[in-house]
Amino acid sequence: MQIDKFMNDDAILAEFGKRLARRRIDLRLTQADLAHEAGVSKRTVERIESGASAQMASVIRLCRVLDLMAGLDRLAPEATPRPMDLIKAKGRQRKRVYSSRKQRGTEKEWTWDK
Repeated sequence: MQIDKFMNDDAILAEFGKRLARRRIDLRLTQADLAHEAGVSKRTVERIESGASAQMASVIRLCRVLDLMAGLDRLAPEATPRPMDLIKAKGRQRKRVYSSRKQRGTEKEWTWDK
């Protein structure tokens, strides 16, 4: 199954868990072995493989043991500015995003509910 933006979070977590389980089995590791090598509990491995959410640090530890770090690198590639953006910014790199003043004025004023 291909993971795409139209899937809900639970479906993505379930598919991700299946893929990690398949990789673990291909490497002939038990859940206990993987947990021990990754420094997490066996229950954490069980939960992730069943599609439950988990801490990112635990996922990273599992990916390291399963030799999947290259996939994590592709998950959020290093951002490089486009040449035209560099010219417009005169060599400076943007550090914040500001909303335009037009958008700020269109917001409703906050009031207490009565």
